[in-house]
Amino acid sequence: MSNLKKLAGQTAVYGLSSILGRSINFLMIFVYTAYLSKEAFGSFTSIYALIGFLNIVFTYGMETTFFRFTTGKNLDPKKVYNTTQSLLLTSTVVLGSALFLLAPWLAEWLEYPGQAYLFRWTALILSFDAILAIPYAKLRLENKALIFAGTKILNILLNIFFNLLLIIVFPYLISNGTISEGFLGYRSDWGVEYILLSNLLANGLIIPFVWWKAGFFKFQLEGAIIKPMWTYSIPLLFMGFAGVTNELLSRFLFEYVLPPNFYAGLTAREAGGVFGANFKLAILMNLVIQAFKYAAEPFFFKQSADKNSPLLYAKVMHVFILFCTLLMIAISVNLDWIGSFLKETGYGDALFIVPTLLMGYLLLGIYFNLSIWFKITDQTKYSFWITLVGAILTIAIIFIFVPIWGYMGGALSTILCYFVMCLLCYFYGQKYYPIPYQTAKGLLYLIISFVVSYLGFYMDLGDSAINFFAKNSLIFLYLGLIFLIEKDQIKAYLPKSKKL
Repeated sequence: MSNLKKLAGQTAVYGLSSILGRSINFLMIFVYTAYLSKEAFGSFTSIYALIGFLNIVFTYGMETTFFRFTTGKNLDPKKVYNTTQSLLLTSTVVLGSALFLLAPWLAEWLEYPGQAYLFRWTALILSFDAILAIPYAKLRLENKALIFAGTKILNILLNIFFNLLLIIVFPYLISNGTISEGFLGYRSDWGVEYILLSNLLANGLIIPFVWWKAGFFKFQLEGAIIKPMWTYSIPLLFMGFAGVTNELLSRFLFEYVLPPNFYAGLTAREAGGVFGANFKLAILMNLVIQAFKYAAEPFFFKQSADKNSPLLYAKVMHVFILFCTLLMIAISVNLDWIGSFLKETGYGDALFIVPTLLMGYLLLGIYFNLSIWFKITDQTKYSFWITLVGAILTIAIIFIFVPIWGYMGGALSTILCYFVMCLLCYFYGQKYYPIPYQTAKGLLYLIISFVVSYLGFYMDLGDSAINFFAKNSLIFLYLGLIFLIEKDQIKAYLPKSKKL
């Protein structure tokens, strides 16, 4: 129980920073939808989907590899840190330079003619992210959650500052004559450019601070360490794709697969902006999963030598499902007011896909829990095959169902992709590293919570106050169901009263 409390405490710290940071970031949707065109927002959605996808290539599983080699290989942690960071820095220079040089071709291919600079900035953003990955992982391994959280929040605040300055303040100053067009090279016709530029500036400024807090490294490439690390990490490159395959591929491909004039008055890129804006509403589930991953990955590796670790992993999974299904219901039944600003700005037509996206994120979190078996048994090759199946399934569903069902076609690929990946990971895991998951209960909670989420979303009793209370009563009904099913386990955790 103490281990669960420790994990919960670490997750809470990471979660607080993630929620605070992402909440601030979430508020930027108001700015983007108010000050940018749907086409510019569509460009933002598409380019950041590409960034998320390529970020996996730039880091190629080295964070997980760092955890494995510093906790389970009897190696000097300092030497592992130096080697890992040196290797990642070297590969980043190669990959970043290649993307920088290919920017003109990429701009033409993705239909951004004359905007090669967008992809040069993208190369720099990806490079900065990559060289921060291992220092951040070191902070997590050393349980420096507060420092980790503080630097993440600082980075986000810098990003928001530059966004507000370039998208709102400068145009205002130009309109009232305080500054002139072209001040410091400012261009009023830019939109998505300033989102990218803000990200680039914030990431660049944070690098020295993070390196200082994590501890500066010595450039060192130990051949004896690199070879096994490489063997372990390359399959994790494909596991990394599991976290972005569906979400980013669906957002990236959406505008290219959607038939012309599918939605009246919207181009395919504008519809992609609407699709991407509603993806943002599922961010709360993603926040929880991200916070959990930050805390759980080093925790799982540290516990792997304990003979009771399979039972601990099963308990963590069960609590994770209980909490996340409850969160999914809470968000879904309140989407009418949470997503009200999307309706006001013309982005609310796809609000009905949000419960489906929430379930998709939940399944992704379950997959992360399940994947521990091949990480601690060094069977990372299975991540390649499982992710490959997920990617093929995602692409097939998008090409088949987006032309038919539009927004929902893209959202359905989320659930189907991650569900199949969970099934594959579960069955192979039980074969090679059995963990006593409460599978039947878990599936029951997933099905019931998904049905209740859509029931609450579509519930309409007329009066707004009555409707609000009726919708939120579903949360307490689900809580009551949990207590009814879990009462025996809850009693076991409660302190026993002493007899006089």
